[in-house]
Amino acid sequence: MTPKSGIFLGGSCVAAIAAVGSVFELSSGVPQWGTLATAVTLALSIPLTVIFFFAAVRDAKANQQ
Repeated sequence: MTPKSGIFLGGSCVAAIAAVGSVFELSSGVPQWGTLATAVTLALSIPLTVIFFFAAVRDAKANQQ
């Protein structure tokens, strides 16, 4: 694992945590940031999770010894 793939993997984890938090906030009925901001956060964090994860895997495979 390279530092670059570690950063991508960390970004994937943060985005996944944001997605899960947004789901719980929206399901509570009264999100702290409001419905629109929480929905936008959810809509952005799901694809970012996947993109960062695949970038981390691709970088790790490219730098495999």
